[in-house]
Amino acid sequence: MAQRTERADALRNREAVLAAADALFCASGSPQSVSMDDIAAAAGVGKGTLFRRFGDRAGLIGAVIASRMEPLQQAVREAQEAAGSSPRQRVADLLDASLRFKIENRNLMTAAEDAGLSSPYRAEYYGWWHGVLRTALAQVPGVHDADFTAHALLAAIRADLVAHLIDEQGMDAEGLRTSLAAYIDNVLGAAD
Repeated sequence: MAQRTERADALRNREAVLAAADALFCASGSPQSVSMDDIAAAAGVGKGTLFRRFGDRAGLIGAVIASRMEPLQQAVREAQEAAGSSPRQRVADLLDASLRFKIENRNLMTAAEDAGLSSPYRAEYYGWWHGVLRTALAQVPGVHDADFTAHALLAAIRADLVAHLIDEQGMDAEGLRTSLAAYIDNVLGAAD
């Protein structure tokens, strides 16, 4: 069966809702404090449009995350296709890119976990990161179980941990990135 093309007005509404939600989430500092009514009003659509299109708050937050991830995913794909870096360096670069994304989007990522996307392991973005990282780890000599190692390394940069370290423990972003690089070296050190 052929996939239906989205109507122009529906596409405009979707983009308006995503832009409004993204702007309001950023301005508030806490996506939980933004109501669906606020988003609908800012997007110039009815509240019913939000629920028909995204299902619920969790669906909307997931869609905002996906829209923010698109440019990052494209950059990662292009970087992987470029030759020159070692498999170990690709692993470090992938994790650093994911960490930077989570630092910049920690309130949104934490809200995703709190809004019903409680298991990040079921989220589409997690599956993508895990698959890309697992593939890179499989090319690192000495890595025994690339699948498990990918899960374990991604656990070190969970959104709730990133938010805790930065917002509650006062760690700065560069310090967190440096600590992650050292952790990667420790984990992959046995793989050399």
